[in-house]
Amino acid sequence: MYVGTLSFDLLLGDVRSLKEKRSVIRPIVAELHRKFAVSVAEVGDQNLHRRAEIGVAMVSGDTGHLSDVLDRCERLMAARPEVELLSVRRRLHGDDD
Repeated sequence: MYVGTLSFDLLLGDVRSLKEKRSVIRPIVAELHRKFAVSVAEVGDQNLHRRAEIGVAMVSGDTGHLSDVLDRCERLMAARPEVELLSVRRRLHGDDD
């Protein structure tokens, strides 16, 4: 069994309130969950208007499949015009960890 995680550090565009921030983040979280069947949530910077940290996690028995899905999640985030992807942290955990 393997667990893969991604952590996206995002800079949001013209966002002036936490309510506006939610209106940008919620559709992104829902799309990642729907398209790739991964667990996803806003995991950091909840009190900052223009910053967000989104965490993605997936469990798989095959590292190739796991890496492929995480790559597609990363490409989707990088292609979103309303956010700037500042950094991505990826971790793979196996049975030996």
